[in-house]
Amino acid sequence: MKPSTVLILRTRWVSWACVGLLCLTPLAGAAADREKLLNEPGVYGTFATFSLDEEWAKEDQATRIAYLTVLKGVVEQHREKIAIDLYLMRGLSDHADLMFRAHAAELRDTQQFLVDLQTSHFGKHLKTASIMHGLTKKANYVPGFPDQLKADLKVASEPGPKPYAIVVPIRKSADWWGLDQEKRAAMMQEHTEATLSYLKTVKRKLYHSSGLDDLDFITYFETSELEDFHSLILSLEKVKEFQYTRRFGHPTLLGTAKSLDEIIETLAQ
Repeated sequence: MKPSTVLILRTRWVSWACVGLLCLTPLAGAAADREKLLNEPGVYGTFATFSLDEEWAKEDQATRIAYLTVLKGVVEQHREKIAIDLYLMRGLSDHADLMFRAHAAELRDTQQFLVDLQTSHFGKHLKTASIMHGLTKKANYVPGFPDQLKADLKVASEPGPKPYAIVVPIRKSADWWGLDQEKRAAMMQEHTEATLSYLKTVKRKLYHSSGLDDLDFITYFETSELEDFHSLILSLEKVKEFQYTRRFGHPTLLGTAKSLDEIIETLAQ
């Protein structure tokens, strides 16, 4: 790629771009409170994956760059209301090329982002692979855990980037929901104890999907040590609670976290 092309791609969005028949002009407002959206309960999380169609590779580089500039404008405009993270799945997954993780106080804000994305010139080359929704909530079982286990859960994650992201959708059996709270809590304590060895190297976030999707949960993981993640899953498959799992994965989504500019540079080639 020519140096001038890289410079264009890395330049912050300062002009306008037309998305279909709609011209987007970034507003002057502040960006969404990312820290709040990523950490507080009551936030909607969406995982949207897409594949690029065969026509994308046939476009000349100048056209691809123009369309990717539109992508940059769409993402940066909607970051005023929602937190958007991007992941490159190409090369690691046959499910999709690209994944967006969006966090919003209102799900309709994420809907508008995806509508603007898919109706843009870039979006016309996208084929939807999957879209999953969930809601962040306060921990259900942790308040009843022993004090020592609560303290163990507060261990800090190892510093440094965690480039790999894994998304695992989960559905529990009817038998699980038929158990009383005490039995479920005991099994979730065993589940939690099985994760302790991996808290430093594998970060996890849980989304509740019942009523929002054909799932019960979406689990999101970040790590720099895929071997530890592999061992974590093997440990979780051995606990009693796993027997009540009807669906684990299908699909399991694996990608690498990328900045918007990194995604653009990769797809422009």
